[in-house]
Amino acid sequence: MSAPIWQKNSKAKVDQTIMDFMAGEDIILDQQLIEYDIKASSAHVKGLQSIDILTKDEAQKLLEKLAELKTAIDNKEFILDNRFEDCHSAIEFYLVEKLGDLGKKIHTGRSRNDQILVATRLYLKDSLATAIEYTREAAQQCLTQAEKTQSDAMPGYTHMQRAVPSSCGTWFAAFAEAMIDNLQVLKSTSNDIDANPLGTAAGYGVNLPLDRDLTTRELGFSRLQINPIYAQNSRGKFELSVLFALSQSLLDIRRYCWDLSLFSTQEFDFVELPDEMTTGSSIMPNKRNPDLVELMRASYAKIQAAIVELQSLLSLPSGYQRDLQFTKGPLIRAISHALQTMMLFPRLVAGTTFKIERLNNAIDTPMFATDFAVELSADGMPFREAYQQVASRYSELENRTPQQSINERSSKGACADLMLSDMENRLNDILK
Repeated sequence: MSAPIWQKNSKAKVDQTIMDFMAGEDIILDQQLIEYDIKASSAHVKGLQSIDILTKDEAQKLLEKLAELKTAIDNKEFILDNRFEDCHSAIEFYLVEKLGDLGKKIHTGRSRNDQILVATRLYLKDSLATAIEYTREAAQQCLTQAEKTQSDAMPGYTHMQRAVPSSCGTWFAAFAEAMIDNLQVLKSTSNDIDANPLGTAAGYGVNLPLDRDLTTRELGFSRLQINPIYAQNSRGKFELSVLFALSQSLLDIRRYCWDLSLFSTQEFDFVELPDEMTTGSSIMPNKRNPDLVELMRASYAKIQAAIVELQSLLSLPSGYQRDLQFTKGPLIRAISHALQTMMLFPRLVAGTTFKIERLNNAIDTPMFATDFAVELSADGMPFREAYQQVASRYSELENRTPQQSINERSSKGACADLMLSDMENRLNDILK
């Protein structure tokens, strides 16, 4: 590892065992963050030029080398490895190597504390933008499936027992509306965290007139995060908000996958999945296993674990504490896995094919009892009396069909009135 950028005495002994412990996973994790750190460093250079800490020529040279470093990283010509303590020291090392003392000027007016804050904040914003796109695709795919299958009857269950006739369209529409709600949470969270912490330094500002409004514009933030102490205190808090927003989609994906896990069993045999979404058994040639569905079902646990880990870490006083370094690992791993799951979910929805004949055969005569009781009460009989009478009049239900039942389910949102256009309009309004 190169000498720590904070080391004042170049002759002082560095205990490598201690340094390795303190560096932890930073080098691996910072590979996700270094390009955001470069972007923020470029904005900081422009800010320093605007207050005459750097000349125009100095700023131009620094910006050119930062762009060169990004290209080198993209081309795998520069590798973030154990030569460095973290991505911040790697950037400074590169600039000093290329520009000498000029490279050392880039740290004027900032701390690694606001460096990691702004790099992480940019990473969170990009992650939410990706999640929003995947969730939009999921909502749209669920709406498409709901439209195609709204006339296909299927059993509705409560307590895992057959209850009333429902439809495939109603089932898909349930997840469409869920994803639209999740989209709203993601958009709201993106707005909530869209604040620039760069320029707050170690949490108390600096004795320079940093142009924080300039860096806010340069980095595409909608507003400034004003108070430097709160900027530090928001580390972990904003990350939790993002994880919670992502967890809402993962929660619904888990329920969708649970349903498919049941529906794809031989006992139900309601649904067929594409071959590429299942695997064979290593010992039983007769089996196809819904491994993708099961792993997607388990994905919520990863993000839930990260939330608990961050909540446990954040029992801290105001200001920066080194404990916060441990937020990076669970955060980045959870977001990476969540986005991978969310990317696959629209494909899973598109590949879900219900077996219509099996669904119809699973709707038996007693499942029409609720419809009959409602009809009797609509004709003037008190519902409790109708409820009692239906049990002894099942023979009157024998000629009913699943299609008749779902066609007559006319309450708003029910099988005969899924209100898909209303959902689509809301989806479009959220995306504006």
